[in-house]
Amino acid sequence: MRLRIVTPLSVVVDEEIFSLRAEDASGSFGILPGHAKFLTALAISIVSWQQASGERFCAVRGGMLTVTDGATVAVTTREAVVGEDLATLDSEVLARFQSDADAERVEHVETVQLQLNAIRRMVSRLHSGADTGAFR
Repeated sequence: MRLRIVTPLSVVVDEEIFSLRAEDASGSFGILPGHAKFLTALAISIVSWQQASGERFCAVRGGMLTVTDGATVAVTTREAVVGEDLATLDSEVLARFQSDADAERVEHVETVQLQLNAIRRMVSRLHSGADTGAFR
């Protein structure tokens, strides 16, 4: 089975594997050769796989996983870090990914609040202009 993990900037992993474990919103799952076509949104998590040289790991910042023909697994993600030390990936990289995601959520909320305030001001001015007859 072939595994490809890609980010917008690079191909992080492109190698032959025996099996894969990943995590989506419903929990952890496995992929073996001959798996049915499959598509899922990955959580911020560690993807692990077995190959001839042993087990390998990659921290992913969410993304999509597809199994296209039972022989190809593709992971597309915003950010990925491959590492041999699962403890380091789990404690440091995933914590950074989660922190980045939290900061993006806060920025998104603040942006939406600014947009809503601007809309409220426009509506308020439209209503005050209608009351004074400014639209005649």
